[in-house]
Amino acid sequence: MAKTKEDKDRYNSSSLVRGLEILRLFRPEQPTLSLVEIANQLGVSRTTPFRLLFTLQQLGYLRQSENTKRYELTPKVLELGFAYLNTLQITDVARPYLERLRNETGGSAHVGILDETSVVYVACESARGVTRLSVAVGSRLPAHATAIGKTLLAFQPKDQWQELLLISDLHSYTKDTKTMITALLKELEVVRNQGFSISSGEFEAGVRSVAAPIFNESGELVAAISVAAPESVLPEDYVARSVLPAILEAADELSTFYGYKLARRRG
Repeated sequence: MAKTKEDKDRYNSSSLVRGLEILRLFRPEQPTLSLVEIANQLGVSRTTPFRLLFTLQQLGYLRQSENTKRYELTPKVLELGFAYLNTLQITDVARPYLERLRNETGGSAHVGILDETSVVYVACESARGVTRLSVAVGSRLPAHATAIGKTLLAFQPKDQWQELLLISDLHSYTKDTKTMITALLKELEVVRNQGFSISSGEFEAGVRSVAAPIFNESGELVAAISVAAPESVLPEDYVARSVLPAILEAADELSTFYGYKLARRRG
C-alpha cells in the first residue's frame, strides 16, 4: 500500500531538514550570515537555529568569526558535493570531450545536470586566455536563462515543463532574458525538436553559449554539454559552421557511450 503524505511526514527529521536549509542559505551574494539573519531567512525565532549552528560548527561545516560573530561555510562542505560527483561517471567520461571542445572552439566547455530549476555544473574545462569564462564545478545557474539549462528543461517530460517553470524564479538578468512562461514553453519545444539550444546574452550580456543533450540507452536525459564564450569568440556564423557540429558530435559520442541509439536521437 502506498504511503500517504502524512505517513511520509512522520519519518521526516525536522532537525536534519533545518540543518540542510541553513547550509543552503550561504551563497555568493551572502557568504556570511548572522544568527538573526539566519533566523529571519528561515522564518523562525533565534532559538531554533542556535543549536543547529552549534552542531554544524562542531561537525566542521561552519565557523563563526570571533570578531563579527557571523557564520560562514568551511571547506569541509566540499566533501558533500565531491562525494556525489565521484559517483557520477559522466565527470570522468566527459573530460576528454570537454578538452577537445575547448581546444576546437576557443570557448569554455561544461557538463551540467538539472537540480530542480537550476543547472549544476559537474565538469568544466575553462578556455585559455583573457576571454575565459569562469564557471567552477559545483556552480549553480538558473536553467531558464542559459542554453545548457534550457536543454536540460526541454528534455524533461513535457507534462513537467509548466510545473518546472512555475516554481522557477524567472528573474531577468539582462534585457534579453526570457521570463514569460508562454515564450519559454515555445522555446523548449523548439529546443526539443532541433536537439540543441543556443543562447546569446540572456544570463550575461555579450556571452553566447551552445548546448546539446546526452542520453542513456533508455533515451533518458543524463546531462547536457555546452560551450560558452564572449560573442566575439563565438560569432553566429562560426557557431553555425563549426561550434554546433562539434558540440553535437561530442553529445552523440557521449550518448553512444551510455548505449543510446543515435538513430532515435533527432526528431
